[in-house]
Amino acid sequence: MVETRERGRNIDLSNLMANILRRPDLLLTVAVVLFSTVPASNSIPFILFHGIGDKCSGGVSNFTQLLSNLSGSPGSCLEIGNGEIDTWFMPLMHQANVACEKVKMMKEFSQGYNIVAQSQGNLVARGLIEFCDNAPPVINYVSLGGPHAGIAAIPKCSSGPFCDIAEALMKLEIYNDFVQDHIAPSGYVKIPGEMTKYLDHSKYLPKLNNERPDQRNSTFKNRFMSLHNLVLVKFQNDTTLVPKETSWFGYYTDDGFDSLLSTQQTKLYTEDWIGLKALDDVGKVKYVSVSGDHLMIAYNDVVKYVVPYLMA
Repeated sequence: MVETRERGRNIDLSNLMANILRRPDLLLTVAVVLFSTVPASNSIPFILFHGIGDKCSGGVSNFTQLLSNLSGSPGSCLEIGNGEIDTWFMPLMHQANVACEKVKMMKEFSQGYNIVAQSQGNLVARGLIEFCDNAPPVINYVSLGGPHAGIAAIPKCSSGPFCDIAEALMKLEIYNDFVQDHIAPSGYVKIPGEMTKYLDHSKYLPKLNNERPDQRNSTFKNRFMSLHNLVLVKFQNDTTLVPKETSWFGYYTDDGFDSLLSTQQTKLYTEDWIGLKALDDVGKVKYVSVSGDHLMIAYNDVVKYVVPYLMA
């Protein structure tokens, strides 16, 4: 569920309009946004990838519409499979392949498009950027709380039988082939101190981040480097991503949990495995830190850090 914070309060985006209508000071502004902002015919379209356990309807749909209204650009949420369940049980490589084929069929994207991605959706988005052959170009990419360097703890799940199944399997052995093939987030769990197991058996993130020395792919790197802008939003009070610095590609050392590396201290950056350093060197990477827990972003921060990259 995506939330936004208005004047210190957390509100579900699905209730955004109800809250605003109780605020006369914002009513005029919202009226202008909702009724006067019409996507221009020459605007660059964007797609949104939601996070784990979510779906394109409900709050995500409202957030997508909000971004479209504020930016004046046409936008849509791209659903993978049935959404909520498949975010847990469809392997990330399969999710990226589905996204690839869907995007290539969208004629409106033929000249390029922008991406906004939330949480795990960022890894699907990056798979689309790096792995998809003969795809239209991605121009700007805004990442909201993305686990780019991995996570060192099993992601939270709400209640229900699907959560119970997923969590039980992941607790057995993260780097087991069965778990890797059936539980999506296992593809980016990266346990410090278990790097040999991770590199040998993890089936998604090592490929996405070009981490295996004998399998580094210059095509993946060149595609990622082709971005015009990369906006990495970290949530200062994030309790979902461990560590929260993964949103900026920061992570623990390979030896264990005792030491945390900044983005610029990691080998991924210094040896430039995916082109992050190259993008940073020319000013195309924006490191943004906002207050709030995971995906709880203030309306003003959306306007300041997200919307400008959907208008060009």
